[in-house]
Parts: sequence; structure tokens; C-alpha cells
Amino acid sequence: MTEAPAYAQAKSREIAPALLLGGLAVLVCVLAVASLFIGRLGIGGVADLIAVRGQDPETFRILLIEVRLPRTVLALTVGATLGLSGAVLQGLLRNPLAEPFILGASSSAALGAVIVFYFGVAGGAALATPLGGVAGTMVATAALLALGGRAQEPLTLILAGVALNALAAALTSLALNLAPSPYAALEIVFWILGSFADRSLDHLVLALPLMGIGWILLFSTWRALDALTLGEDAAASLGFNLAAIKIRAILGCAFAVGAAVATTGVISFVGLVVPHVLRPFVGYRPSRLLPASLLGGAALMLAADIGVRLIDTQLELKIGVVTALIGTPFFFHLLYVMRRSGQ
Repeated sequence: MTEAPAYAQAKSREIAPALLLGGLAVLVCVLAVASLFIGRLGIGGVADLIAVRGQDPETFRILLIEVRLPRTVLALTVGATLGLSGAVLQGLLRNPLAEPFILGASSSAALGAVIVFYFGVAGGAALATPLGGVAGTMVATAALLALGGRAQEPLTLILAGVALNALAAALTSLALNLAPSPYAALEIVFWILGSFADRSLDHLVLALPLMGIGWILLFSTWRALDALTLGEDAAASLGFNLAAIKIRAILGCAFAVGAAVATTGVISFVGLVVPHVLRPFVGYRPSRLLPASLLGGAALMLAADIGVRLIDTQLELKIGVVTALIGTPFFFHLLYVMRRSGQ
């Protein structure tokens, strides 16, 4: 069994893999069904939908298939993507604070998508926007690994991520203000805070294949992540090509996170919170953490999106606001724990 890292203060509470993954899968299914039947302020529950189906089947089909289903599937897949990406980045960099938002990957994906979408860089091709997000994430992740160097010191990585985040957010706002569309500037809040509202089946068709490619690449690193807990030299001595592992991780994050952010905007801290909550239950083994984080991220995002719909506000709250309110205190707690453990 892999030894718990120094920053982990809680004792291992390992659960059998089948039990843990089965429980998470059931939770995801329950939340997904709830998401399909819960509308704004709780309106549109099962009874309401049954009544609509009896009175107007076409309205029922549009509401369930074209409005609720895309939102539910996107919440599930984007949450899974962010949870899985966070687990891989933390294992690869051996850094408890690594996750797509903190390291600037998400903000860079939004920048890439904005440039392609609002300036017609790719001539209006259907895949242009998600591929722009992929390119933004790829550049940011590669730059981060280069800046971190071989040591990948936590402070260096976090400072580099903060800088990339600030630069990408500023350039996104600038690009939207300079875009030829008169309505582009109004989209700044969407791209910076993220939302699942008004997403359609077309968004799913474009995003899901790219996220699927990313998941495959990210899962392909699982054996190497276990070896990396012993250090890069030990992993290399066990026969792992670390350069190839890093390239697969970069490409995996680029495809998965880039496609997700290009569809829903930036959603923060999911990749930080989920792996840390689940790590004690998998015995601190990165290989076992990957599928658990994928399911845990999906569950957290579905629950947050349901919460957004139930909160009584004049305009629907952005999903990134909810995840930031959850993740920011968690981030500060981790910093405090790391400081006490001497990291």
C-alpha cells in the first residue's frame, strides 16, 4: 500500500474498491435523476412533468430532452472531468494543491475558446470552439510543467498557476471587450464563472468525444502515478518513461478540461476538493483514486447544479460561485495543514 503523504493528517479509512465505486455510482445516478426532475426554485418536479406530458407531449419532450437532459449530462461529465484531472495532476506533480483551475489550465481554456469563437479564427467550424479550449489548456499545462522544473516545488507551481490564471482572465476580458459582436462583453461572467444554463444537445455532441479522449489519456497514467509516489528516479528505475507520462497527462487535461471549459466556462476547485476528500478511502493510492475522483466529481457537480436551481435569486447563480464558496475555505485549510506539516 502506498504511504499516506505528509500533508494528509487523517488516518487512512480505506474502503473496498467495489463498495466505494458502487456507492459513488449509486449517488451519481440518484443525483442525475433528481437533476432531470428539478427545475428553477424546485418547479417542474415529477408531478408537474407528468401533468405536462398529459396535456402537451411536445412541450414535455422539449423540456426533458432538450433542456434538462443536456444540462444534467454536462454537469455529470464536466464534474467527472475536473475531478479526474485534479487527481492526475496531484499525482503527477506530487502537489496537494494541483488542480486545473489553480494551475491556470481552466482559465487558459476559456481564453482559447473565446479567441476562436468571437474572432472567427477557424472560420466558424463546429469543433473550433472546443478545440480552442483544448489548445489553451495544452499551452498552459505545458508552460506550467516547464516553469516548475524537475523539482516541481509546490510554491513555484502555485505562483506560476496564479500568474497564468490572472493573465488568462485578463486576456479573456480584453478579448471579449474587443470582439466585433456587441454582445460579447456580456459573456465575461459566463466564461469566468461558468454555467450549465442554456446548453443544448449540440453542445453535448461537440464536447463529449473530446472529453472521452481526455479521459482515456488520463487513465493511461494510473500505473505510473503509483510509481511516482516513490519519486521520479524510482519510477524511472521501474521502467516508466516519465516524459511520455507527462505528455499523456498534458494531452489528457487539454482534451478533457479544454472541451469542458469551452462548453460551460470556468468552474473552480472541483479538482481540488474531490481527490482530497476521497484519498483516505482509497488507501492513498493514486491508481485507485482516479475512478473514485471521476465519480466524486460528477456527484459534486450534479449536487451543486441542483443547489443553484433551488436558491432563490433574481438571476440564476453561476455554478462557479457555488464551487468557489466550497473550494476556497478548503484551499486555505490545505495551506494551513501543509504549513503545520512543514511542506
